[in-house]
Amino acid sequence: MYWTFYWAVAAAQLARWLPRRPSRILDVSGSHAHSGAHAAAAGHTVLEVRDPNLVAAPPATPPANGNGRHRPPPPRSGHHEHHPPGTLRQIIADTGALPFLADACMDAVIAEDRTLSRHLATESTIAEVARVLRPGGRVLLTVDSLTLGMALLAEQNCWAHLSDVPSAEVVLVPWPDGTITRCFWADQLRELLTEVGLEVEWIRPRTILSPSTVEHILTASPRELPRLVRTELSAPLVDESLGIHLLASARRI
Repeated sequence: MYWTFYWAVAAAQLARWLPRRPSRILDVSGSHAHSGAHAAAAGHTVLEVRDPNLVAAPPATPPANGNGRHRPPPPRSGHHEHHPPGTLRQIIADTGALPFLADACMDAVIAEDRTLSRHLATESTIAEVARVLRPGGRVLLTVDSLTLGMALLAEQNCWAHLSDVPSAEVVLVPWPDGTITRCFWADQLRELLTEVGLEVEWIRPRTILSPSTVEHILTASPRELPRLVRTELSAPLVDESLGIHLLASARRI
């Protein structure tokens, strides 16, 4: 139930963030997030780049104790009938390098589904994102937080690695399935974005409500889902790293 809530919040956050006017949008989130389809349904012209080098996040369910420390499964695709349809074009390419796109050719970029965490050389990827954004263009992105990273290290008894986290500039975290992702504190993410000429508008956890709270409420009354989503959307934008994933919006200077 937590992941149903998670993706409902993600869809609502994206809908609120998208440009009000029809725009050219680059989506580097991959096929699982469906963010490109949502943007096209809202009337935008979307180029969705699917990277064969990135391991897609496999479906997962919340653990029994409700702590939610797993990759989110893909959301269910929804229908958007209240906007004129836009267009969605899909290509296969390396999202870490975008030589087929001209400078300043996009109004917005979406990097959902923790794309920047799965690109271990995050600096080069976000530099490409900044390059293709026009001045004033915006990017919406999610990354794994160091709260999640430290929990994963502790679960795998990686105590030596865990002790290095406070002083480490880059934290790469192994997952039980053998994959590796890069995790961030909010300040580290802000610095990364600022260094490539992006002005951070806000950074916040994807969800403020804990998985255990969400599971408890939805188990008792599934009809409470819309109210929980509204609660998330009305929460203050706090610059903290307590959530398992961080959501950020930044603007090209």
